[in-house]
Amino acid sequence: MSEQRACSGPGYATPADAMMAEREKVGYTIALYVGTGVEEPDYLATVDLDPESPTYSQVIHRLPMPNIGDELHHFGWNACSSCHGDESKERRFLIAGGQRSGRIHIIDTADKRAPKMHKVIEPEEILEKTNLSAPHTVHCLADGQVMISMLGDGKGEGPGGFLLLDGDFEIVGRWEMGMEGVDYNYDFWYQPRHNVMVSSEWASPNTYYGGFDLDDVAAGKYGSKIHFWDWDKHEVMKSIDLGDEGKIPLELRFQHNPDSMHGYVGAALSTTMWHLFKDDGGEWTAEKVIDVPPVEIEGWPMPVPGLMTDVLISMDDRFVYFANWLHGSLNQYDITDPAHPKLAGQVWIGGLLGKAPAVNGRTVHGGAQMIQLSLDGKRLYTTTSLFSSWDNQFYPEMATTGSCMFKINCDTENGGMSIDENFLVDFANEPAGPARAHEMRYPGGDTTSDIWE
Repeated sequence: MSEQRACSGPGYATPADAMMAEREKVGYTIALYVGTGVEEPDYLATVDLDPESPTYSQVIHRLPMPNIGDELHHFGWNACSSCHGDESKERRFLIAGGQRSGRIHIIDTADKRAPKMHKVIEPEEILEKTNLSAPHTVHCLADGQVMISMLGDGKGEGPGGFLLLDGDFEIVGRWEMGMEGVDYNYDFWYQPRHNVMVSSEWASPNTYYGGFDLDDVAAGKYGSKIHFWDWDKHEVMKSIDLGDEGKIPLELRFQHNPDSMHGYVGAALSTTMWHLFKDDGGEWTAEKVIDVPPVEIEGWPMPVPGLMTDVLISMDDRFVYFANWLHGSLNQYDITDPAHPKLAGQVWIGGLLGKAPAVNGRTVHGGAQMIQLSLDGKRLYTTTSLFSSWDNQFYPEMATTGSCMFKINCDTENGGMSIDENFLVDFANEPAGPARAHEMRYPGGDTTSDIWE
């Protein structure tokens, strides 16, 4: 599949680009003030990732959003390896949505060390043209458009839908032909050679905005389904209910090989991972392959689940990584045999189990949560914030201490992980006060944004 990875357009980086894969110079992470008591806009933080730089592991630039209260969450590139056949495409613009405001920001990274705001799409325009709110996952498409999963309608209720932007970041409309059978929306990944897109479910924004209530799960207000879409027809062709063992399926990842029919989804509340694949009859199916048991903690009314949040697959399709935010573990599994993952490495950062209350001299309130992996698979970065109201509920100290970003060194030959003792980005002492760091992106490319046609 090497020919599929030889993107030559400006701004691209793939495993074929050995120089870029060797080291990222800078990285970007979302930093936000929602729920901290600081009345300042969220911002895009540029972090120095070059070990030879005097400002290594420091925030070297901050781009504030024009408004307060966005709750920036996930973001992505305008172009990726899905556009490998078009040399005019450039991985230059980041699309960052506000979960609470519904606003979409277009950020220009032409100056990689000092990004600038390019355009803001206001929620009123989005509502008028699509009746959608709460932007989440961003993926570029091969035709130059950008698709964004939207988790709510104009009133903050499910099931949401999928918004399309053209190459000039104008709203095209909605991608899907209908949302019949879909209760909620969250993440998505498409695998065009199999004519399939898969989407997952969280909950309506009005449900999760205020924090987590176990009664909402019993009332069916959180999802348990994954949906297989006909990529050409934009219609759901099959839905699978994962049941009690698959509550709140969140992050979806397929292997990067465009011919692969193997993917994974992590069910957060059940803390299980499911293998998605075509069976011998050509039907898409899901089988549970990893189960992390809950742990009894004194003072808790129920055993505490790991709460599996972020998931990613290494660019060579050998390892799957995932974080258990409440337990604090960050896990590496060998998926050489996709149906039988094998634990290859594990580290602990924060969490409620007390296994790593401090890391690199920093007391951690929160747990390993968002993760991003370098193209060569050797450097895994993690941040510790999930969502403002959930942070305040499970880790209330984070509102006043801020969150952290850590680097984990990964053994790509034998498996295994270790926390880099020389890297710590501490968001406790930001200029406006402690901030929460969330998703991360690299200007040279990252493993969760690249899909090949």
